[in-house]
Amino acid sequence: MTEASARKPSRIQQRNRKIIMDAALEVFSRYGYRGATLDQIAEQAGLSKPNILYYFDGKEDIHVQLLNQLMESWLDPLEHMDPDGEPLTEILAYVRRKLEMTREFPRESRLFANEILQGAPRMGPHLESGLKPLFERKTTVIRDWMTQGKLAKVDPRHLVFSIWATTQHYADFDAQVQVLIPAGEDVVDGAETYLETLFTKLLTP
Repeated sequence: MTEASARKPSRIQQRNRKIIMDAALEVFSRYGYRGATLDQIAEQAGLSKPNILYYFDGKEDIHVQLLNQLMESWLDPLEHMDPDGEPLTEILAYVRRKLEMTREFPRESRLFANEILQGAPRMGPHLESGLKPLFERKTTVIRDWMTQGKLAKVDPRHLVFSIWATTQHYADFDAQVQVLIPAGEDVVDGAETYLETLFTKLLTP
């Protein structure tokens, strides 16, 4: 962090940081970390490259801060799975929340996917300290539901992986989806109907 960015920012500085972060999200989600450049971020933000470097130490600094912001919102839907709720209702609510995130935050989904495809060089610590313990807690909850006969028995870890794969696909492979689904059709609504049917059949005892 630069000395300038360590001070309490003014309103203009807060605005400019937000502009830069939003521009960087667009560039990183489109080109990936390796393909993105500070020049592209500056052009997208409508600011000069020296102006970008006034607020951030460089490309990696911006990328890490974006990932830090992303993880909290990314974990939130899984965190909200209620152990005391009705099991199938909770699973389907999680599917719906993940689908809604693909509608609202497609760039963030692609940013996350690009980082994982590169081996999570900047997000690795977050996966270990944030995602892993949460994943273990929630898969234990799902396994307990299955042991109690409230859900059909499948491997809860691969169940969660399947939910991630089938929901995030609509953001990460949006260009392909847009070619294959007729214009004007609500892709997320169609996916929700299909996935609710799929997981209901899979998990009903």
